[in-house]
Amino acid sequence: MLRLTLAITLAAVLALPAQAECYADYKAKQDNPLRLHYGVAQVTKCNKAAAKAELAERLAASGWKLLNVLGVFGPEGLEERKASAAEYFLRF
Repeated sequence: MLRLTLAITLAAVLALPAQAECYADYKAKQDNPLRLHYGVAQVTKCNKAAAKAELAERLAASGWKLLNVLGVFGPEGLEERKASAAEYFLRF
């Protein structure tokens, strides 16, 4: 019985990272010339403030400035945002 309990506990712990998939949708810009985009990116934490800090750094490395994180969501929200994000879907 103890082995079964340990096996179930271990399986649950190993499954946690798969359940923790988190994404954020955001708006960003570049200046000279002005360019705007809406995008979706995978983030490490399902927290809007943490996503904002993470995305600001990633986008800045490619010359973009983060304007706003609109929200954070799990994998269930990806498909409905895919068309709107177009080339910026999971790019950053």
